[in-house]
Amino acid sequence: MTGIRYVRGDATVPSVKGVKVIAHVCNDIGGWGKGFVLALSRRRPEPEAAYRAWHRDRAANDFGLGAVQLVQAERYVWVANMIGQRGVRTGSKGVPVRYEAIDTALDRLAGHVLELGASVHMPRIGCGLAGGRWSRVEPLVQERLVRRGIPVTVYDHD
Repeated sequence: MTGIRYVRGDATVPSVKGVKVIAHVCNDIGGWGKGFVLALSRRRPEPEAAYRAWHRDRAANDFGLGAVQLVQAERYVWVANMIGQRGVRTGSKGVPVRYEAIDTALDRLAGHVLELGASVHMPRIGCGLAGGRWSRVEPLVQERLVRRGIPVTVYDHD
């Protein structure tokens, strides 16, 4: 078992062969407009459109903390919209990140990734606008993905 591979670069354009899943954290209120999602939307419109439809129809689907929506953006590129953030602002209940929801979403993601025979590519999920700490997220990525033999690359943007 190898660990997480850390690289400098852009997680929206993984440059490895084979099927790739770009994983990122979304909020539970339907907001898409700041942070990593802007870079994602500049390259591919499908993940944003799918997320907005998923949120709009949430009364009839699984949209909520811990849920994962897999969206095919290109022949060999999928995007995993993972709901791991409660709202978008820091308030009396602390920062928006919800580690339990990220853990659940990563666990669900693993099944999809194994079926696809894919590798996973991500920024330091939950640690930007969501206000999380990588020291709390990294062990979840290790446990849910790396321990199952899934190759994971984490991108630190230049």
